[in-house]
Amino acid sequence: MTNKTKRALLVLTLALAPMPALAQDTSGTTDTTTNDDNRGFPWGLLGLIGLAGLAGRRREEPRVVSTTSTTQR
Repeated sequence: MTNKTKRALLVLTLALAPMPALAQDTSGTTDTTTNDDNRGFPWGLLGLIGLAGLAGRRREEPRVVSTTSTTQR
């Protein structure tokens, strides 16, 4: 399995994983407050830009350099 296939499988698995907030039973509660005060800044977009910046930072393949010499001592 190639690295791209493994990475795609991991992303798909994480995207389809059940969220803990979706599994909570909220049928008896009526008073809910949300704290979405992000002061107008798109923090999610900043995170995506940061992840996109890491895309080119993968490990280099090792380079094998062989040298031959025709001189004798």
